[in-house]
Amino acid sequence: MALLDILRYPDPRLHKVAKPVTEFGTERLRKLVADMAETMYDAPGVGLAATQVDVHERVVTIDVTEAQEKLMVFINPDITWASEEKQVYDEGCLSVPGVYDGVERPARIKVSAFDVDGKPFEVEADGLLAVCIQHEMDHLMGKVFVEYLSPLKRNRIKAKLQKEERGMQRDAAQRAGRR
Repeated sequence: MALLDILRYPDPRLHKVAKPVTEFGTERLRKLVADMAETMYDAPGVGLAATQVDVHERVVTIDVTEAQEKLMVFINPDITWASEEKQVYDEGCLSVPGVYDGVERPARIKVSAFDVDGKPFEVEADGLLAVCIQHEMDHLMGKVFVEYLSPLKRNRIKAKLQKEERGMQRDAAQRAGRR
């Protein structure tokens, strides 16, 4: 297993639409899922979409348990039903570090997907799991949660993260120069 690099907003690769997985049970798919899970847990986060690690396939890993003991893998997920009732949940994102804001989404959903071997399954979700599934599925469609926010908030977040990125690059260059 290996830790994967997580793309940071506003990286344009986060806006690529993921393609469906067509080959199941392969060693490549198993390794991708294992690496995504390791990366998600290490970050630490509760969900990760393949898009966030620059793999543009419809693969999501999620674990909303405190003890990180119930990894869920959704391949080619599809929301088949969503409640009319909405909820606002403070969301964060591994691609938008340090930023949390309220996003309104359906309170309950049903999602159908496949496991790594291509076996279909369906899950009904509410609470954090419902939010997480919808959030990660947005990534597969090339959408980042900050796009639900006002243009003013989004631009402030973008500017803040770009400034942090420049600082990290400057620090890395200075460390490299000392060697």
